[in-house]
Amino acid sequence: MTQSHGSDAGADPGAGTGTRIGRRRFLGFVVAAPTLVAAAELTPATAAAAPAPARISGDGSGLPSPEITEILDLNDLMTVAALPTSNLIRVEVNADGTVSFALPRAEVGQGITTSTAMLIAEELDVPLERVRVTLADARAELLFNQLTGGSNTTIATYTPIRVAAAVARHRLLEAAAAELGSAASTLTLKNGIVTAPSGKHVGIGALAEKAASTTTRQVPVELSSREEFTVIGKPHNRLDALAAVTGRKKFAMDLDVPDAKPAMVCRPPTINGKPGPVANLAEVRAMTGVTDVVEISTGVAVRAETFGQCIDAVRALKVSWRPGTAEGKSDETVLGELKAAELPMGPKPPFHTVEEKFTFHFRGNSALEPNCAVADVREKSAEIWASLKSPIVAQQTIAAKLRLPQSAVTVHVTEGGGSFGRKLFFDAALEAAEISQRLRKPVKLMWHRADDARQGRTHPMATSRVRVAYAGDTVLSYKQRHTSVSTDLGHGLGEIITALAAKLPVGDIGFSETFFQLSQTMSYDFGVNSRLLNETDKGFNTGSMRNVYSPDVTCARELIVDQLAARMDKDPYAFRRDFLRDDRSRAVLEKVAEVGDWGRTMPDGTAQGIAFHAEYKAVSAALVEIDCRPGTVNRPIRDGVTGPRVTKAVFAVDVGLAVNPRGLEAQMMGGIMDGIALALTSSLHLRDGYFLEASWDNYFYTRQWNTPPELRIIVMPSTSEEPGGAGELGVAASMAAVACAYGRATGTMPTTFPVNHGTLAFEPKPTVPPVPPSPTDGLDHAR
Repeated sequence: MTQSHGSDAGADPGAGTGTRIGRRRFLGFVVAAPTLVAAAELTPATAAAAPAPARISGDGSGLPSPEITEILDLNDLMTVAALPTSNLIRVEVNADGTVSFALPRAEVGQGITTSTAMLIAEELDVPLERVRVTLADARAELLFNQLTGGSNTTIATYTPIRVAAAVARHRLLEAAAAELGSAASTLTLKNGIVTAPSGKHVGIGALAEKAASTTTRQVPVELSSREEFTVIGKPHNRLDALAAVTGRKKFAMDLDVPDAKPAMVCRPPTINGKPGPVANLAEVRAMTGVTDVVEISTGVAVRAETFGQCIDAVRALKVSWRPGTAEGKSDETVLGELKAAELPMGPKPPFHTVEEKFTFHFRGNSALEPNCAVADVREKSAEIWASLKSPIVAQQTIAAKLRLPQSAVTVHVTEGGGSFGRKLFFDAALEAAEISQRLRKPVKLMWHRADDARQGRTHPMATSRVRVAYAGDTVLSYKQRHTSVSTDLGHGLGEIITALAAKLPVGDIGFSETFFQLSQTMSYDFGVNSRLLNETDKGFNTGSMRNVYSPDVTCARELIVDQLAARMDKDPYAFRRDFLRDDRSRAVLEKVAEVGDWGRTMPDGTAQGIAFHAEYKAVSAALVEIDCRPGTVNRPIRDGVTGPRVTKAVFAVDVGLAVNPRGLEAQMMGGIMDGIALALTSSLHLRDGYFLEASWDNYFYTRQWNTPPELRIIVMPSTSEEPGGAGELGVAASMAAVACAYGRATGTMPTTFPVNHGTLAFEPKPTVPPVPPSPTDGLDHAR
């Protein structure tokens, strides 16, 4: 069950960014085109920055902790990087009365095509179903404006899209004035129809050509006020929901590219191994349906009439493999490397301290849709279709790989079936391009689920050490030293950091440390606080899984907060409420405590947990209840990790302005499931240079049998004129709340995650051949 609230209470009239003439007045362009095309003009030089929120201690018991994210966070960095090319984002009115917009971001299930359509429908006053949002091809001129990540899409595009739509509205009214013989100021535009006082009216489709301009010219416009909103802030179902549930929605593997036949790759038994001689090439090439077999940089590629025939051929190949980049490594050896790389905490202070070390194992970035891409490479050109969050970097890298000019490589961005950070990388697109070039034929490449688990992107193994000093009821200092296998940021975020790092007040530090510092916030008055990151070992294929560093860092912090509360003989909820810095943060915490009935009497072996997390101008809190009783922990589950069950979850979120509260609720639901998985069941086991997991059968993401039967999402009243980050927000607080509940239910604070990592509940599949056989039926799993 979900619950939504909406209100104008607490609105910050100064919040927001953009090129401002007045509070809501902006400059835009009518672009020279056969039909009406409008764009925004936004530049960083004239953008007004949102004021930093006031930080006030809850009750005077804490010491102020200055935070760099109050000045600039990672989301600000991405928004500023996107501003110079905002005028290239254009809204087009068509002769059939529809409105088109090519979104320079990737839709991977987060609902941004719907929320984008809502922005256009609001300013242009057209029915939502008449707004056509597609995904833009890679456009090199967009620079950093075509990168999806860091919960930034709605924040960065909120003003430019609205300005472009407002310019279109202005121009339509001008054209209608001439058509209807009335002054533009007397006309009304509603539901795509312009009406004069006389009752005469005309549709925007009939005005599309008349409103067009032969020259590009500047236009001042005023955006709608929040009091006038009829679309933004109201809950809407996703525009693509029906297509998704009826199978009509098109993903990369659904595309009908002429002669693009299925392709798969026989991969090495260890991470990043390289292919040597193939003993039976002729035999495999002669197999039924197989059209081609060719060695590539990552393995041996097979092209066939069907994916089933590809699997058979991949399993038949006899390849001599060279060692990989993680040869001989295991969970234990990597933990040893992390321990050796841990930064010093400094001398212990002469006060009471709480100190602990937490371990977070490798986790898979494997989304519901396997890694896939379509490629058609010709002698002087290439065309790629894939779900890509960084399509420009993909285009550049593919062009270099093929030795073609970047302008000769066309990259089409398709909708994706999930991401978890996976779609920030373009491994399949690059591989498909290489195969197509070698074969001189189009290919439809799909990774096997085993490929994604064993050779795909993973969230790095990490340790987090926390030390807190306190005296009486005052926290004096907080230190956290996070050590991680290196996170690959070579997908576009690194380039943004390179471009803007000289302007950051964080000194000369690298990509990862900059990312870390600008994405982490200390929300409690914990005196002098510091967080530092150190990374080691680049031999793994890593990625910035959903919420990147935050789940681990927040989970470790919130567990220590529970320990601090116990030391000070305070209730965990009351302790957090007292030390949180501002009313907005306390409001979400108080809401989950109220709705979740914090402190209620519960049976032995069960408990509540509560946690808080803030990022990217948004705040969140989670309350969960967990059942750790033997009957629950030891219940029979086929080939699965049993363990505890979260029976109830309450989540409160304040993102400033929620463009689509229903979409926000869905995002938070997914984040809660991520958090439960990260805390209890979801991890990869590294042994002898490879991961044991080889499918979703043995990678234990949150399943239906450990999903809370009681789930409530509370969208708090709007506290800003503009939206904050939401895409990743639900994960960290949820993971931390589950961990805290587990500690209270068992009486022992967990320090290794997921808590069931030590239980191997499946029989590992062989690494040679690299993929299991295709199933013949599922009758043996029927109940």
